[in-house]
Amino acid sequence: MRIVYIDMDCMRPDHFGGYGYHRNTTPNLDSIIRRGVRFTECHTSDSPCVPSRAALFSGRFGIHNGVNTHWGPGGELRADPGAPMFMRLLRQHGYRTVSFSSFADRHNAWWFACGWHELNTFTLKRGAEDADELVAEALPWFEHNIAQDDLFIHLNFWDPHRNYTMPSNWLERFRDEPPPAWPDQDAIDSHQDNYGPFSAGQLHPWPREGSPTPCMPEAIRTVDDWKQFVDGYDASIAFMDDQIGRLLGVMSDKGVLDDTVFILSCDHAEAMGEFGIYGDHVCACEGVHNIPMVVAWPGVTPPDISSDSLVYNVDLPPTVCELLKIPVPEGWDGMSFAPILRSGQSTHRDHLVWTHGLYSCQRVVRTPQWALTRTYHPGLFDFPEVQLHDIGQDRRQTANVAREHPEVVRNLDHLLMQWQQEQLGRPGRGVDPLQLIVQTGPWKYVRPEAWLSRLEEQDQGEAAARIRARLGLPDLG
Repeated sequence: MRIVYIDMDCMRPDHFGGYGYHRNTTPNLDSIIRRGVRFTECHTSDSPCVPSRAALFSGRFGIHNGVNTHWGPGGELRADPGAPMFMRLLRQHGYRTVSFSSFADRHNAWWFACGWHELNTFTLKRGAEDADELVAEALPWFEHNIAQDDLFIHLNFWDPHRNYTMPSNWLERFRDEPPPAWPDQDAIDSHQDNYGPFSAGQLHPWPREGSPTPCMPEAIRTVDDWKQFVDGYDASIAFMDDQIGRLLGVMSDKGVLDDTVFILSCDHAEAMGEFGIYGDHVCACEGVHNIPMVVAWPGVTPPDISSDSLVYNVDLPPTVCELLKIPVPEGWDGMSFAPILRSGQSTHRDHLVWTHGLYSCQRVVRTPQWALTRTYHPGLFDFPEVQLHDIGQDRRQTANVAREHPEVVRNLDHLLMQWQQEQLGRPGRGVDPLQLIVQTGPWKYVRPEAWLSRLEEQDQGEAAARIRARLGLPDLG
């Protein structure tokens, strides 16, 4: 069996043509989507980048593996002999495991190297490379090796991650096409009071003159600004898709395209206006945690099927193991969704719990209808302690309805506490890494002192005072 896992950093499912997007961003990837099952309600158990890939490749939730942030307290992987790394387990069972990825170099994530036959860090740009640079390295490898059996190939593309770089001739690709209808001008106007990093008025949180890239405005004040921003995001996706098409062409020439397993997914997605954030991942919102998951498995998956079953990214490793007839380690947290792949009709879980630990600290309980968000540390944002959103009616999470539905809040709070007890309530489980981050603060890239000084220099003293009050910092005025 030959498996190709295409891992697209920060890729939103609703920006694939195969998921119903109105723009033709992904014709090559859509050809894969039509071969198998696409999940509309797959969510990463932990975000952002390091926690998500730690969860996926260790097979364990961050509350178990110790990783809820990028480094430091709450960001250090805990090894578990009963839970081998996914790529290591595949290699132990005879698969040649190969990764084209700069992830370990970007985040100094030593554990990502545990188990690959080949780990190809094809540049020293640490994730700032474009798709053509990955493909230039992967094409010769595909030419010489892709016809072999028992391969697991991981291709890690960074193009959908800001700053959305691509060759300049791609920037105009969607110039004459309308942007997504949301956020509209009313929504954008409502986002102007958010003074946290990556918000509409603070789109570029590090000191610089103007925008760092022509595909991004200096700020998002109007629908035209939003269009410029999303045009750049979509153009980076379209360029990535074009380059992936080159690899698919080699596979077609070698006669292996139709008998290869394809998996399409990502670590997390990007907020595109959710909670007033544009193009980053600062909280546990639906826009960040809802990720693509497509599995096209010849002889197993019916073609062009959509499933709305609630699944995690950590459910992928046990699914692959079940289909390859490899015993699933007892220490993994995932639950195989192979029955869904076979029929497209099975249900999976009745709720999910996910965690975020960078820029803010939050946990969410998500059912098919509701999302309850608990904020344990707001960071530099005005996040309420409790939020409830009716996802069925308000997927963008624009209206907090916690006061209108106290019984729903109580029920979901109970599920959250029950989940935390189940995860931590046994000997050897260790402490909750999220609480370590709460104690030290979610400060990795933007420190509060520097941010408050920035706001005060911009004559945003009132916003700075609100943040100081939330964080219990002394008022310097």
